[in-house]
Amino acid sequence: MSKVEDRLERLYSFERSTDLFAEAAEIIPGGIYGHFSPTLTVPGSFPYYTAKAAGCRYTDLDGNEFIDYMCGYGPMVLGYCNEEIDAAAAAQQKLADCTTHPGEVMVRLAARLVELIPTADWAFFGKNGGDMTSYAVLTARAHTNRKKIVMIRGHYHGVAPWCTALGFGGIIPEDHQHILQVNWNDLDEFEKVVRAHRGEIAGFIAQPYHHINFGDQVMPAPGYWKGIEQLCREEGIVLILDDVRATFRLSMKGSGDFFGFEPDLSCYCKAIANGYALSACVGRKELMNAASKVFFTGSFWTSQVPMAASLATLKQLERTDAVGKMRETGTLLLDGLVELGQRYGLEVTASGPPAIPFMRFTEDSDLFWQQIFCSEVTRRGSFFHPHHNWFISAAHEKKDIDETLNHAEAAIKALKKQI
Repeated sequence: MSKVEDRLERLYSFERSTDLFAEAAEIIPGGIYGHFSPTLTVPGSFPYYTAKAAGCRYTDLDGNEFIDYMCGYGPMVLGYCNEEIDAAAAAQQKLADCTTHPGEVMVRLAARLVELIPTADWAFFGKNGGDMTSYAVLTARAHTNRKKIVMIRGHYHGVAPWCTALGFGGIIPEDHQHILQVNWNDLDEFEKVVRAHRGEIAGFIAQPYHHINFGDQVMPAPGYWKGIEQLCREEGIVLILDDVRATFRLSMKGSGDFFGFEPDLSCYCKAIANGYALSACVGRKELMNAASKVFFTGSFWTSQVPMAASLATLKQLERTDAVGKMRETGTLLLDGLVELGQRYGLEVTASGPPAIPFMRFTEDSDLFWQQIFCSEVTRRGSFFHPHHNWFISAAHEKKDIDETLNHAEAAIKALKKQI
């Protein structure tokens, strides 16, 4: 066996991680909670804790290094420990971060977003994507004096009660009293709901395309967004774009511009500051008065360090054409995975934009093969989530894709032995 073959067959183990997780489970609810929980991957086959990170790679507590295709679930867009962004953050840290008042940097960042986003006349800042989707819903209600919100079945907008599915702890039917749901890409269904509740709907909120967990990503049908936009304009419904996940990976002008429609409010997070805690909502001038009347705030929402990091992130994204690079790199990855599937007789379904890719085996309806495959890839050194879309960063290079495709080929061989 060659050294390369030996390295591809040597599987990572996670003894220190599992030991620490057992300790954590005694003092932290769930041990690791939320979407970071190991129960959402395949326990025992994936890392639990990070020790250090740089570029597109991170090292876990057991010393295993991974090429990261989750990018911190999206925030890392220009590489972990990016020197230019960290320097901008450090320079601001020496001056001030969380103080009694906001800093000038907040105004500068708001101006930059207004300059970048065609439909933005103002900007408002928070910490998480869910902060901004809830703020947008409140703004829509304040603007229209209406109660009801229409959302897409399966779209994730955060963990606030209004958008969290029944069945999770603490969520009660009354939390969804004024929430109406429709299917993705079904313009007729949306129109029927609008007609049935004419004059009652404050806002329609959706992701720019269908990126649910445990399923393929689905692009908007031709004319879908224009049809939604037209109905919202006719009925006085505020059109809210949850651009949290796709932020600045499809277009520097926002995903509304990418898909050819004009939202009234857009919510950003993830890639906006390369891992520094920041989110933003931008909107049209006619909603600014209503937005100013919504009392929505937090102790750390005007922190200046993340805003300085965001300005540096936006500058580097634009200067380096990072969006174009991520598209090209993601295409290499998806094309390579499809070709590997063909080579080994396993048809691959690739979905989503190349910068936010996902794949599964076409015949694998319950994702059992997917769990085996992603476990085998990850235990060789490339982190593939089995149930969630992946993320490409500008720090991923062709050599990283090549190495990952070697991991994937070894994983497909291991999968075929098991099935």
